[in-house]
Amino acid sequence: MTTDTLESVTHGTSRRLPDDALAPDVVRILSPDGTLLADEPGVSDEEAVALYRAMARTRIIDERAVLLQRQGRIGFHIGSLGEEATVLGSAYALRGTDWLFPCYREFGAALLRGMPLQRYFDNLYGNASDPAKGRQMPDHWCYRDARVGSVSSPIGTQITQAVGFAWAARIRRDPLVALVYFGEGATSSNEFHNGLNFAGVFKTPNVFLCRNNGWAISVPTERQTASESFAAKGVAYGVPAVRCDGNDVLAVLQVTRQAVERAARGEGPTLVEALTYRMSGHSTSDDPTRYRPEEQLSPWGKLDPMHRLRRYLEARVGWSDGKQQALEEQVAGELKTVIETAEKSSAPALETLFDDVFATLPWHLQEQRAELLSGPRAKGH
Repeated sequence: MTTDTLESVTHGTSRRLPDDALAPDVVRILSPDGTLLADEPGVSDEEAVALYRAMARTRIIDERAVLLQRQGRIGFHIGSLGEEATVLGSAYALRGTDWLFPCYREFGAALLRGMPLQRYFDNLYGNASDPAKGRQMPDHWCYRDARVGSVSSPIGTQITQAVGFAWAARIRRDPLVALVYFGEGATSSNEFHNGLNFAGVFKTPNVFLCRNNGWAISVPTERQTASESFAAKGVAYGVPAVRCDGNDVLAVLQVTRQAVERAARGEGPTLVEALTYRMSGHSTSDDPTRYRPEEQLSPWGKLDPMHRLRRYLEARVGWSDGKQQALEEQVAGELKTVIETAEKSSAPALETLFDDVFATLPWHLQEQRAELLSGPRAKGH
């Protein structure tokens, strides 16, 4: 827990913006210029490079998805620009046996866990290769093989799902931990209160990861809570909590790894508040002119998680512009292939509208399906 000389910026309450990451109770390992603040980074150089590559890949994919939406080639995208350290650092801390319950910004975590990039883009396009068959909105994915649950838009829904999953695992003596992501706005939801209360009482093996990006779409932080922090909300439920600099990937990794280890020992859940900053709109449905570059780069550019980790790697392992270019070209080539494949895939068959809801389709839906398939639309009119 360290501070440095970065000048604090005051726009409203300190709780709402990233300058709160400089508070003395916030765990930090890297300064904004990439200088190591701790005696040891807690990761090997190879791990740090792997984290950076995953973060860079996530950002490049993010930016490409926004362009595809602006070009009218996909309908929607919700990204994680500026939050890559929080998302990737926490996901990297999980063991292979653990489960991840996403909110909707964590596609980078799912890709890190092993979700194929092709599967992600098939979901963005809603084509016939998409397991959801285009019936979910874009960026609402899941991948069971990587132990990643499904995305749902209602605020906080995934919190009680993750707690119930972890409680069932404990009953079955299944040695796993369930990490669940949510934004600070979700701390005002019923699911947050119900989930933390249940987890605290029954000591479920959960990690609650709050992405405090200062942009809750409901109301400003000062109108949402009088708590000194969102981490403080764990106290009422008997859930230990910690705050970390969410733009410092090594700090996020460290506190999440400790929380996972604690849960795995049977000591119950932990609430992690990661103080980060979203450098883009809530989604591609927002007006992009509301987010001016100068507001993103000063002072937030100094806190950009990509900038911070790259400076660390430049000093540590000699990361260079050449390596950066090679990485970007590699991801660009990967994207070119998966996008071409996704766009060549056909639309889902009309009859799939009735699939995956009932084990045995009820008679009235069988009649509706037959009528649909014999009607004008089925015949191309």
